[in-house]
Amino acid sequence: MNDIAAGPIRRRKLSDEVLERLLALIRTQKLQPGDQLPPERELMTLYGVGRPAIREAMQQLASMGRITINHGERARVSEVTVDAMISQFDTTARFLLDDDAENIDHLKQARVFFEAGMVRMAATRATVEDIATLRRLIDEMQQSRHGDAFIERDMEFHSTIADMTGNPIFSATARAMLHWLKDYHLGIVSFRGAEDVSLREHHQIVDCLADNDPDAAEQAMRDHLTRASELYRQRAASLEEEDSRD
Repeated sequence: MNDIAAGPIRRRKLSDEVLERLLALIRTQKLQPGDQLPPERELMTLYGVGRPAIREAMQQLASMGRITINHGERARVSEVTVDAMISQFDTTARFLLDDDAENIDHLKQARVFFEAGMVRMAATRATVEDIATLRRLIDEMQQSRHGDAFIERDMEFHSTIADMTGNPIFSATARAMLHWLKDYHLGIVSFRGAEDVSLREHHQIVDCLADNDPDAAEQAMRDHLTRASELYRQRAASLEEEDSRD
């Protein structure tokens, strides 16, 4: 008999039991976003536990994005959205990216795979209005040319393609990836000539979408993102060389 099978059965924490009861309360009472939970004292009496167990369970619910806690007010049920779900692990994702440069490369690889699939779907659904929006964003990139404004329009361009799929999980995930990589985007487009390359590639992607050609759109997106990653590596190597000379 292995150690797990032979080990003692551990009692669950009271706060875990309270957490399950509160989740059941939200479901069975059909509480809507903005509705208040019962006061702490009422929950203590209802479940026969002390204040620490109630507060710990409440904090867990807040961390899960199920409730919002404001000082001096009763906790309120939060709206459950895909964006809220993604935001729950935003901090952890940033720790991973800060901790190991290899994780950034993994994220870039995931982005290429993810956006290549999304742009195929977008190509089958692209409307005249979608194409007009994308072309407007490219025009705004052209006008801004450098810095944060250029990056913001670039991110909005890729987010718009994600929205064109009609899948909110795709949209939320794409926006999260873009924000996690934002600190590295300036290194891709900030040196001379890169903006022109990026603009040409964006035009090519939109042309493929306007033709409702999934294969061409995917190839254009892969070429764009792969080139961008290569320019990032060149820029990073250039900065390292500059640092070594200082």
